[in-house]
Amino acid sequence: MPDFIYLASQSPRRRQLLGQIGVRHELLLPGEHEDAEALEAVRRGEAPQAYVERVTRAKLDAARRRLRERGLPVAPILCSDTTVALGRRILGKPADAAEARGMLAALAGREHRVLTAVAVGDAGREELALSVSRVRFAPLDAAEIDAYVASGEPMGKAGAYAIQSQAAAWVSHIAGSYSGIMGLPLYETARLLRDFEVRGTTAGRPAQ
Repeated sequence: MPDFIYLASQSPRRRQLLGQIGVRHELLLPGEHEDAEALEAVRRGEAPQAYVERVTRAKLDAARRRLRERGLPVAPILCSDTTVALGRRILGKPADAAEARGMLAALAGREHRVLTAVAVGDAGREELALSVSRVRFAPLDAAEIDAYVASGEPMGKAGAYAIQSQAAAWVSHIAGSYSGIMGLPLYETARLLRDFEVRGTTAGRPAQ
């Protein structure tokens, strides 16, 4: 029974969330020769769910290769990916401030979906779960959007915002998983880790 997992993610929020449910983890990050961003490229006509699940599986495959190449101790690997969807339109990480403004303007006053896929795998198997939440933003004016973009917070965030940042003041309604919107749905994650018998994964177990 493993007493830790590898987290193949640079996101400090995912580390924070794993710590919240008491899961010991070590980082398994891409090396200099790996183009991690290329895995997140959207394919033409790809639906948001198909995209986020494909990217998560690709991240897991890359992490497995990394583990073998580095000769590290064997343990389950956790990967995750989050995207924001407005209808079938995928809003990934903005390339620059102008794209961030455009994304936030599109989300203003409307409901969108936040899809987060999480996968856990070892040498022999893998399992994947999907969390889909709905978020509604209040109407926003250009000054509000410009101030948020100027803060730098939208960069590196799917949909150009982070729910735990000042953008929370724009959220009029949420239906779904708050931790999933942050980037790691804890209910689904705890279930997957229990399936892999990760020691210390107590959160989410049915009450006795």
